Amino acid sequence: MLRIHVSEWLGKKKMTQKDLSEMTGIRPATIHGYYHETIKRIDVDHMVALCKAFNCQPGDLFTYEEE
Repeated sequence: MLRIHVSEWLGKKKMTQKDLSEMTGIRPATIHGYYHETIKRIDVDHMVALCKAFNCQPGDLFTYEEE
């Protein structure tokens, strides 16, 4: 299972999903999918925008855990 750590980063940066959507240009529904780890496809442009917003590397946003 691929874990997505957007919710943790939002907490660290004290941002809301709406703030992140406005900052990155990613639709609120898509941010919601990343936040709740229900997204089915990961867009590279979104990863770039999230890394810029959080000032992190892609590997900071994801971890792999065996089910």
